[in-house]
Amino acid sequence: MFAKLFGSFAKNFVDGVIVLDSSNKVLWFELQENLNLSVDTTTDIKELFRRGDLQFIDHEVFYVELQGKKLQVSVKHMEEPDQLIILCIKEFAFQLDNNEARLYCLEEVIKTIDEGVMMSNADGEITLYNEAQEKMEGLRAQEIIGKPLWDAYNYNPQFSEHRHVFNTGKPIFSRYRAHSKVAGVPQYVSYSTFPIKKDGETIGVFSISTNESKLKDQLYQTIELKRSKYQVAREKSFSSNGTLFTFEDIKGQSTALKELLREAQAVSIHNTDTLIVGETGTGKELFAQSMHNHSPRRDKPFVAINCAAIPENLLESTLFGTVKGAFTGATDQIGLFEYAKEGTLFMDEINSMPMTLQSKLMRVLQERLVRRVGSNDVTPVRCTVISASNEDPEKLIEEERMRLDLFYRVANTSLFIPPLRDRPEDVLFFINYFLETFKEKMGTRTPPLSPTLRDALLRYSWPGNIRELEHLIQNIVIRVTEDAKAIEIQHLPSYIRGKIVSEQHLFESKEETKSSRPIKNLLNQSKRRFIESTLEQTDWNISATARKLGITRQSLQYHIKKHQLVKP
Repeated sequence: MFAKLFGSFAKNFVDGVIVLDSSNKVLWFELQENLNLSVDTTTDIKELFRRGDLQFIDHEVFYVELQGKKLQVSVKHMEEPDQLIILCIKEFAFQLDNNEARLYCLEEVIKTIDEGVMMSNADGEITLYNEAQEKMEGLRAQEIIGKPLWDAYNYNPQFSEHRHVFNTGKPIFSRYRAHSKVAGVPQYVSYSTFPIKKDGETIGVFSISTNESKLKDQLYQTIELKRSKYQVAREKSFSSNGTLFTFEDIKGQSTALKELLREAQAVSIHNTDTLIVGETGTGKELFAQSMHNHSPRRDKPFVAINCAAIPENLLESTLFGTVKGAFTGATDQIGLFEYAKEGTLFMDEINSMPMTLQSKLMRVLQERLVRRVGSNDVTPVRCTVISASNEDPEKLIEEERMRLDLFYRVANTSLFIPPLRDRPEDVLFFINYFLETFKEKMGTRTPPLSPTLRDALLRYSWPGNIRELEHLIQNIVIRVTEDAKAIEIQHLPSYIRGKIVSEQHLFESKEETKSSRPIKNLLNQSKRRFIESTLEQTDWNISATARKLGITRQSLQYHIKKHQLVKP
């Protein structure tokens, strides 16, 4: 009775209804003539719908072609009463003025196109994620659909571009960035993000990502060709365009550095503003100059400014220019944005720029127009802007030292240079590289590093990164005598010897804590021999030995007592 009542109600909305029991036997049906279906209580549903599995999933929708008609079948399970299965059937017409048909076609298009498509709703939850996007980012739609973007991609919601576009209603064009990682490797995609508006209100946001894997492969294959093709032109232009370095000057052998070089080379070909993030001494300007010389702008000016080195009142006029009379002593002077012309303006340590100036800079980058201080006239900005920060932008924004909207403007593309301590293979490479470089430059015969010093340098945190390592090796080559059999810790400059020895002792203490007793004894014996050897070199002069070891007299006295050292 219930099956008949429900079926009579449902047929008002569809072209036919078939009610099944839990074993897929037909209990009741009513079909309109236009369906041309022959059904009775003995009909084999498996044969009718050509479904070998006979598994009707609740809320499932599937399509079949019968008697030359495309039919849409919707499945509804009724737990009470009697575990009924309701099949609602209607003819599916492929006219583009049919909203349902248009929706079906659009869904099929989104499934099959090569471009990645992702959509989020007002709450930032992912509602659409097609197969092409899966391939590009290495994620699975079934695992992230329904999740907020920041949970799916593991980032701070404050940095959500979809949320930013939803709130502002303004699209973001031509970004090149990695939001996901596969086996620790960032998956970079080129994408644009757009708001979805209805009746003037934003109801959702979607991104379209371009599959550039083939283009990248071709690009990487032609990099050497491009270098050789423009080598002569570059050698002539570097001295006049304001640069000294190219990608050939960036040394290292770590996987992280090689991946970063490929990324920077790909980005440099496009005229896109870029933010380079890296600690002091990692080579941010080296990358900026190399990107300029690898770009179509190589014969245009490269103009660099350190935002931390110029007072706020001078920084504004230096960047934007002045007109005569704007303030006492002001003259007609173009700013660096104009001076760079169609080239590159590199703003180092942008994180030190005052907040008041950040808002003015953001307006210039947004409108691509610059107004000199004291003038009402504007000049188009034609240069590409590369910025650099030695602090994490996320930390700067949280501490309100960088405007979020400025970050979005300067970081159309972001490059992160890993610190040297995270690239131990590069530490060893640069030790050998700088040793050979300074030996050749100074014409000296320098012995190799002792195993003890080499291990200590590999464990050192290198807060000054490559620049600090370069200066250290230069000091070592100057200090060590040619008759020395090896470079030891005592050959280090005093300003760094104490730090390296302290970190070495801290490492050994940690090793002693987590290691077995025999290893602890071995480390203690090594330390005892090293201290005893240094004492003998100074004829047991406590002050001189402490200076060589980079520790205090009290600390040395403690180690002498601990290791039971006695002057012979």
